[in-house]
Amino acid sequence: MAVSNMQAVNIIGLMNDVDDVITALGESGVFHPDDVSNFYSDIKNFTHLQTKNIYAEPLTNLKASLGLAKREIPLTDVSEFNPTLEEIETFVKKTVKAIDELADEREFIAEQLLETKDNLNETSHFVGLGVEIEKLLHLSYLSTRFGRLPKESFQKLSAYQDNEYVDFTICTEDKSHYWGVYFAPIGKEFEIDRIFSGLYFEKCDVMGVNNTPREHLEKLNKLIPLLEGKLSEATKNLNNYIDSNLNEIQKYLSKLEELYLYAKIRNKALQYQDSFIIVGWVPEESTKPLKKQLKKINSVTMSLSDGKNEIKKSPPVKLKNCFLAKPFEFYTEMYGVPKYNEIDPSMFIALTYTIIFGIMFADLGQGICVSIVGYLMWKLKKMKIGKVLIPCGIFSAIFGLVFGSVFGFEEALNPLYKALFGLEEKPINVMQSDSIIVILLTAVGIGVALVITAMCLNVYSSFKQGDVGKALFGSSGIAGIIFYGSIVTALICQLGFGIKMFTLPYILGLMVLPYLLIFFGEPLGLLIQGEKDWQPEKWGGYIMEHAIESIEFLLEYVTNTVSFLRVGAFVLVHAGMMMVVFVLAGNPDSFMYIPVVILGNVFVMVLEALLVAIQALRLEYYEMFSRFYAGEGRPYEPVKLNIN
Repeated sequence: MAVSNMQAVNIIGLMNDVDDVITALGESGVFHPDDVSNFYSDIKNFTHLQTKNIYAEPLTNLKASLGLAKREIPLTDVSEFNPTLEEIETFVKKTVKAIDELADEREFIAEQLLETKDNLNETSHFVGLGVEIEKLLHLSYLSTRFGRLPKESFQKLSAYQDNEYVDFTICTEDKSHYWGVYFAPIGKEFEIDRIFSGLYFEKCDVMGVNNTPREHLEKLNKLIPLLEGKLSEATKNLNNYIDSNLNEIQKYLSKLEELYLYAKIRNKALQYQDSFIIVGWVPEESTKPLKKQLKKINSVTMSLSDGKNEIKKSPPVKLKNCFLAKPFEFYTEMYGVPKYNEIDPSMFIALTYTIIFGIMFADLGQGICVSIVGYLMWKLKKMKIGKVLIPCGIFSAIFGLVFGSVFGFEEALNPLYKALFGLEEKPINVMQSDSIIVILLTAVGIGVALVITAMCLNVYSSFKQGDVGKALFGSSGIAGIIFYGSIVTALICQLGFGIKMFTLPYILGLMVLPYLLIFFGEPLGLLIQGEKDWQPEKWGGYIMEHAIESIEFLLEYVTNTVSFLRVGAFVLVHAGMMMVVFVLAGNPDSFMYIPVVILGNVFVMVLEALLVAIQALRLEYYEMFSRFYAGEGRPYEPVKLNIN
């Protein structure tokens, strides 16, 4: 549970060398720029080197044109390529204009082709007509409506047989509709259209057909191959242009990406007369190479300060974990990265999440499958959740051995237990009434242990951050641990072993006193830290406010503990769902038995893996993280060009 040690970097030099310094910082790939005002309070005589990223517009335009062309250009090393801004803008304007013209031509032809195919599709429904459609649309005394009518609506036309104008001429039909035409006399269009609208008639546009539908179809069938040929030629011309200029486009695109990133440093730099100042952060292990690089620039002075001494400046955080906890940085970052002087919970969540997941999803066969799926998700799709599922599946398989479940077969491991331990059957039969009680109580016990662990982490983290009051008197501090632990201990002893613990000295010393310390924790914390104004403005208001807050934290103790019942509940849910699968599968001799068992296992694995993953994460975030972790730090984001 650690973060990389950061060094605050302060760079001062002459304006003549500022470009070289920015380039060196950018090429290092380790410099996280910061605002000078975060380091210096008096900067009224300083001016910004640059307030606008001048490379944003040409970069956006070039990438937009390449997007129209549907081409992805990999970035390359351009450290030796140094065009002027004027040269960059000239190249971008010329390239964007050429690509846009070719792309517009391609899109125009593509639209023509799409319209032609739509026209072909619509016209094909009216091949039964032997007259020119355009002439029907321009009759002197009749309005013409082409479209389709649901077959069930066509049957309802008989209800309008007294209206001589309500008639529908069928041209073609498909599974659900009749395609055809109806006519409405001029002056009665509204009445006839209202009737057909009530019958769910859908109008279609067949304007511009100056011959019969059959003749028009022949014309369209000849036009489509011509347009497809033109589209292919236009696409080829566009790709040929990009391919013939690929090296130049790649160089300028890469340089623009680089300069755009480096401008993030320039935008934060300040100038004072002939000098500049740049501040930021670098991991401790990267300071020597950077210092060596900047030493080559004569006017530059670089000073370093340990991040531990610069807590008020909020150093950025770079998580540093072993291979076991590394995948779970994904969950830590989802919640929020730790502050620099806060503990990193990645290892904690790696251990607790995998154990909780394993218990809730306990099945040897399905656990192995989850690990395999997780591995494939990471290797093939680079999905971060895939790396999380690998250890979760392993722990599921381990607890599957404990509960004796293999793809839902609850007796499959009995020979193993007999060979190793001399048992006739598995030690824990999940669906037995006695086992159910033990499982649920064990789940609550796990919850108590994890809640107390989270409180201990809070004490450590609070001391680390210098918040002594929170460590001693917080509801998750030492007073909270004593209060919560004493209640749990007394309940276990009295209910489980018949030992009377709720005596007056016990209640007063281990319950009432810690509660009062928590209640008055805020002024006590200020008093310990030597604050003169440690007392609240009005004690009456303080007592009323904290009386309500005390009810809240008392309820949290209960709800946090009871929430862990879901761990045991999911053990039972898994066994119950697999029992349903085998009931549906029926007789093992049935030909449907194997397919149903396989499909049932797949369904249970997918559904339960999703539910267990969410519920385990909920326990982490709400029942544990909320007690010791704020996650209000800022991530380490160095200026770095990712070359493909």
